[in-house]
Amino acid sequence: MNVCMVGYGMMGVWHSEALARTDAVLHTAVGRRPEAVKEFATRFGYRKWTVSLDDALADSEVDMVVLATPSEQHEEQAIACFEAGKHTLIEIPIAMSLAGAERVVAAGEKSGRIYGLSHPMRFRAEREALRARLAAGEEAIRHIAGRFFIPRLKNIGATGYVRSWTDNILWHHFCHFVDLGLFLFDGEPLARVVGHLGPLHERTGIPMECVVMVETGRDATLLVHGSYHASYRFYDKLIVTDRDTYFFDILAGTLRTASGTVAIESEQENAARIIFDFLDAVRAGRKPRASGPSVLPAMGVLQAVQDEWDARHGAQAIPGRGAFG
Repeated sequence: MNVCMVGYGMMGVWHSEALARTDAVLHTAVGRRPEAVKEFATRFGYRKWTVSLDDALADSEVDMVVLATPSEQHEEQAIACFEAGKHTLIEIPIAMSLAGAERVVAAGEKSGRIYGLSHPMRFRAEREALRARLAAGEEAIRHIAGRFFIPRLKNIGATGYVRSWTDNILWHHFCHFVDLGLFLFDGEPLARVVGHLGPLHERTGIPMECVVMVETGRDATLLVHGSYHASYRFYDKLIVTDRDTYFFDILAGTLRTASGTVAIESEQENAARIIFDFLDAVRAGRKPRASGPSVLPAMGVLQAVQDEWDARHGAQAIPGRGAFG
């Protein structure tokens, strides 16, 4: 399996390190800056490097593409990969609007290629036993809560790298939590979506705070809140069921239940599961765990929050979300 990695940031690094643990071939690296992508390709042993995605997609030797690029580029790049006949793994989010997500899914289904999303919260090994009990009707979710706070008054990523692109608290960071909630609710009809997305900040030009609340038809709830104004980073998840309480402190790497606290896999080790699952899906001709159609419900929730913001502030392109239609 010859793999093309597009993007050399943190996820490009993590995915490359995971691929190095498999029998996949690190074939081509694609990046914006020649010096940076050349260094990245050399460090991980890619056979080729280029600053042109079109050139990489034209290479018949490339079987699979991983898009580890800025969020606003995912829609256009994914469709280009499908049209080139490549199996494609797309970093979260699939697009920056529900309509964009639907365009990607339509193109992916038409292509006949295997494609999927990098939604790491779906892959947490320590939640597998809970998911099995939920599916068997042995346990029921009452409430899910997620918090994501990070300083973003300066455009610096989690690794300290000064970014050339701008992030989006709703479509990127909240996509993780909303998708997890709907994944665990497993098709339960939604009764209500309530959200708040902050106004454009005078310095950054983007909304800096967000709150999303989802209520299901059986009165289970999901609440996600966060801010780019935080002085320091914290990131956790809480799942309350009729049987136990599960508190995941992602930065500390721990899970606390009524039985006590245990260590859990690091974010990077968990992310490796995405690569392993996708490679297996391509070889087996099956859908990956985070398939394109399966992420559309979460995109619908995010779109409802965006629509409310657009109604108040006027639909407009902002940094990191140029194509909003």
